[in-house]
Amino acid sequence: MGTPKPPRIGTQEQPLRLAVFISGSGSGMEALLHHQKANECCHTTSLVLSNTPNISGLEKATAHNICTEVVEIDSNIPNPQEQRESHEKNIIDTLQKYNIEAVILSGYMRILSPFFVRKWTGRLLNIHPSLLPKYPGAHAHRDALADGATVSGCTVHLVDEGVDTGQILAQKKLQIDILETEETLSERVKKLEHQLYPEVIDAYAKGELYLG
Repeated sequence: MGTPKPPRIGTQEQPLRLAVFISGSGSGMEALLHHQKANECCHTTSLVLSNTPNISGLEKATAHNICTEVVEIDSNIPNPQEQRESHEKNIIDTLQKYNIEAVILSGYMRILSPFFVRKWTGRLLNIHPSLLPKYPGAHAHRDALADGATVSGCTVHLVDEGVDTGQILAQKKLQIDILETEETLSERVKKLEHQLYPEVIDAYAKGELYLG
């Protein structure tokens, strides 16, 4: 893995051009769009990209007049590795089409390959619903409750070739209630995510974060 390469510093006149990757409802993406409209940001969402068609997140993006693209996996390619490489090359071509400078993962449910991650080193951010390095992976809330954790939260991090192992940029915490369920914890953490992610993206776009 190479040294993280930050994009240029964004300004209000020339904001950093972001692509937001989603796979579902796009609630985090919409929170970012509201933040960008309500504040004088040094970043702008130029594209919302999904690997899945006909999801509500794409409808939300369109309602905000944001360009959307769906890049699906080509099921006609029999070899899984070739299928994955073809899919990610198509994504990269789409990002180039929109002159994207940084990628924001927001509920994107595919693990990106080392091939893709290397090309976007330092320009690929994710938010995870736990206080990493605790409870990585797809079942963070279940794992936290099973572990008897009393504190949880969310983490914004750079994406590297591991699973939720990239450099941590910021975290936000909450106390886990004694009667907490996966559903209630998910909703409470999601509210934190919608606050933290735009704040970190603000700092990222202004070049205020150490990437190393």
